[in-house]
Amino acid sequence: MNQTIIQFLKRYDFSFLGSMAAIFLVGVLNLYSATHSQSHEGLDSLYKSQIGWFFLSSFVAIGISFLNPKTFERFAYFGYMLTLFLVLLVLLMGKVGMGAQRWLVLGPIRMQPSEFMKMGLVLALARYFTRVYPERELGFKDLILPGLITGIPAVMVIVQPDLGTGMLLVFIFCAMIFFKRLKWKTIATLGLIGVFSGILMYNFGLREYQKKRIHTFIDPYEDAKGSGYNAIQSEIAIGSGRLFGKGFKNSSQASLNYLPENHTDFVFAIFNEEHGFFGSVFLIILYLVFFMRMIWLATSVQRFFDSVLIVGIMAIFFCHAFINMAMVSGLLPIVGIPLPLMSYGGSSMLTFGVGVGMATSISNSRNFFN
Repeated sequence: MNQTIIQFLKRYDFSFLGSMAAIFLVGVLNLYSATHSQSHEGLDSLYKSQIGWFFLSSFVAIGISFLNPKTFERFAYFGYMLTLFLVLLVLLMGKVGMGAQRWLVLGPIRMQPSEFMKMGLVLALARYFTRVYPERELGFKDLILPGLITGIPAVMVIVQPDLGTGMLLVFIFCAMIFFKRLKWKTIATLGLIGVFSGILMYNFGLREYQKKRIHTFIDPYEDAKGSGYNAIQSEIAIGSGRLFGKGFKNSSQASLNYLPENHTDFVFAIFNEEHGFFGSVFLIILYLVFFMRMIWLATSVQRFFDSVLIVGIMAIFFCHAFINMAMVSGLLPIVGIPLPLMSYGGSSMLTFGVGVGMATSISNSRNFFN
């Protein structure tokens, strides 16, 4: 019996769960530090809730890791339709908060279906490309149907309004089709469409506050006490951390509440202030280890569906991490994109847990399901 357990532990891939736990540990300590002085707002206990979401997400990830990856392919379209239905419910009966209609409230359960839609989209695209165009390069006509699969939920999410998540769905689609391989003419056509769509979106699709975010990105000091306030305070937090930071629980931006949303969108800025350049490098290395493991897995599996699915899962994590770090550093406009396993949020934590579970399952399939 003991020998069987030892053999199982040797064959089970703990690398993704281990990376998830390591990043979360850094994140929950940072969350506690960022909110410990905000008892008057009821934020000082958020870290306890985050721990609960992590354990739930870990159980989900472990459970999924024992599934045969063929199960993901079999139920891919069902997962897509389910998450699409939840996003539709948000538009019909979702709860409004902070000027946006993004949440479903079912009794004590509060969820953000747009987070789950990311995984539903990845599953649907992976199955579509596996069944329809598994070998050849894609032309523009080949992208019409997968473009609709992506565009429908993206538009529904943008209408909520949640421009950041809607655009992230498009970025995930782009990552997966580039991995699948595109013809050069297709790349040029998509580039032109992207430029043209961006111009139309800016002039006719964006709301005034969304346009202000772009103006703020170009010159945050144009409206330093208004739309540029968050960007300026974030840069102050990062700059004041210098090389080694101010130390744990010593963030002035958090304790004095100068930086709003320091438990969600701006956790990286608080982390920079307290742990400095070297602390941030350490956190980035943790993410890079996770991404490199994903890349290795995508290139080593035998089934095409598994490979495309891993690329999609990695795109979800990478886009979140890159966009969040870039926006709080002043390199991108500020949008509501959480930092994986660092920002507070149950729906996003569950989504990342599902992704980690799928990656572990695919890796384990090399040893358990052959």
